[in-house]
Amino acid sequence: MPGIYLHIPFCHKACSYCDFHFSTNLRKVDEMAVAISKEAVLQKGYFDDRPTIETIYFGGGTPSLMPAAQLGGILDILRETFVVSSAAEITLEGNPDDLEAKKLRELHAMGINRLSVGVQSFSDEDLLLLNRNHNAQQADRCIKLAQDIGIDNITLDLIYGIPGSGWKQWQANVDQAIALQVPHVSAYALSVEEKTLLHHQIEKGMVTAEPDATHEAQYFHLIDRLGEAGIEQYELSNFAKPGYKSRHNSAYWKGIPYLGLGPSAHSFKGKTRTNNVANNAVYLRALDEGRLAIASQETLSDRDQLNEYLMTQLRIVEGLDLQLLKEKWGFDLLYQEEELVQEWLSEDLIRIENNHLRLTRYGFMVSDAVIRELFVVEDES
Repeated sequence: MPGIYLHIPFCHKACSYCDFHFSTNLRKVDEMAVAISKEAVLQKGYFDDRPTIETIYFGGGTPSLMPAAQLGGILDILRETFVVSSAAEITLEGNPDDLEAKKLRELHAMGINRLSVGVQSFSDEDLLLLNRNHNAQQADRCIKLAQDIGIDNITLDLIYGIPGSGWKQWQANVDQAIALQVPHVSAYALSVEEKTLLHHQIEKGMVTAEPDATHEAQYFHLIDRLGEAGIEQYELSNFAKPGYKSRHNSAYWKGIPYLGLGPSAHSFKGKTRTNNVANNAVYLRALDEGRLAIASQETLSDRDQLNEYLMTQLRIVEGLDLQLLKEKWGFDLLYQEEELVQEWLSEDLIRIENNHLRLTRYGFMVSDAVIRELFVVEDES
């Protein structure tokens, strides 16, 4: 069943590594909540046959900085406009400094039943380098507060490969995530994007990026240590205890339709993908005038859909269904890419089991390169 993603494009300040669409000008937060609600109503007919919405995801940006009244108002509009399951997974991304006891109680009362907490590290030195708005104590405290209030479905984000952080700190980060007894962890390699503060610092020699070997060692330690604690990897960057996989993200990886609301949000429905404008002022003006703020819409060709399948399925541990590739797209991967497949097998990048091709832990480390190699760049006709 489909889901709804809401992009809340505001942050208290810019993290040194982030190149997402956001604004630190918080004067338009209330206006944005109204606009997103208007967009939801305008998109009432987006899904065919009014299906039941099984997941709602507030992402950003930093959704937790939006006042609870505005978040609750948006949820009310969604429930009035769409058929939302009483058992829907409703996730809110949040920063620890926003998630105080009063706010957490309000979020819990309005039906938010899953938190994605942007911890990144339990080291104040790391958080300072990343230009985060919280400290390690706040990260620890907000998770315990949420658990006490009754929100047990919590995922925390960690970043590995932080410059100068060191092996012992990474071990401590993973151990603390386990000690907090959260049922889900998302962990990402620190990516140095152009036009970010971190990129500038590295270019100027103020910070030294960690080598690939450090990223690999920390990633493998994460997989092993979380696995020992019963938090199993189910996707490139995601780990969960049984019953706690992200339903929203899992649906996305399976190609289930979703509606995106808010500036820069994407929507997907079968063969069409729609992108909203990545400009807050333009978005607000359009919704104030009663129209959608769509920047582009594309119809996906068979080739596009194949590439989308390759990209999403190679991220999950189940991997590619080789029979489906043949039946749906006429792509006999083992035959048509025999040389590549043999090379990857010899390098221990892939496994072939039960008519599925999946990446190994070494393959996950170079997944982008593997996916690029498999992408179909032109029709076979």
